[in-house]
Amino acid sequence: MAIPKGDKDGLFTYKDYLSWPDDERWELINGVAYNMSPAPARRHQGILSYLSHRFVSHFDERPCSVYIAPFDVLLPDLTQFASDDEGDTVVQPDLVVVCDSAKLTRQGCTGAPDLVLEILSPATAFKDMEDKLRLYEHHGVREYWIVNPGNDTLMVYSMAPEAASARTYRKPVLYTAGDTVSPRIFPDLAIDLGRVFDRDR
Repeated sequence: MAIPKGDKDGLFTYKDYLSWPDDERWELINGVAYNMSPAPARRHQGILSYLSHRFVSHFDERPCSVYIAPFDVLLPDLTQFASDDEGDTVVQPDLVVVCDSAKLTRQGCTGAPDLVLEILSPATAFKDMEDKLRLYEHHGVREYWIVNPGNDTLMVYSMAPEAASARTYRKPVLYTAGDTVSPRIFPDLAIDLGRVFDRDR
């Protein structure tokens, strides 16, 4: 897939994004297009399958909804753009939890999910650990999980209640395959990382 032609600065809007072929996967971060191919590796998908099962089971008959990629999360900067179509940032996280149903749209989600989870791959690692970290923090995602299949670790960034208005993540916490972890914002959900990083996935 070739990068589509943008405006005079090579940047794109959500309106441009919606016009691209449905069989191609892209993300926009501040107007820059990122190609989402090739398809993730088998282990990436095995980890995602296990985690999505745990999250979906937990939230069954609870008010929050769980979605996995491809699922559009539009993060408009309302200080810059008058409408969603003019926005320049739409991402497809591996997994999101959305507790405010007013954010759900026909296309996906507009506004920050409560929890975002990304599984690193060689092609996306820098973007997930740098660009998306800053993006999710700026837009007020309450908790951000970065799963690293390369070294069987989970890095968790969470927003302290007193920092929520400032949109600042506290110091990240690193977990390994021997740990059981619960989201700070959903403490009754326990994830056994030994099961997550099972090498048979």
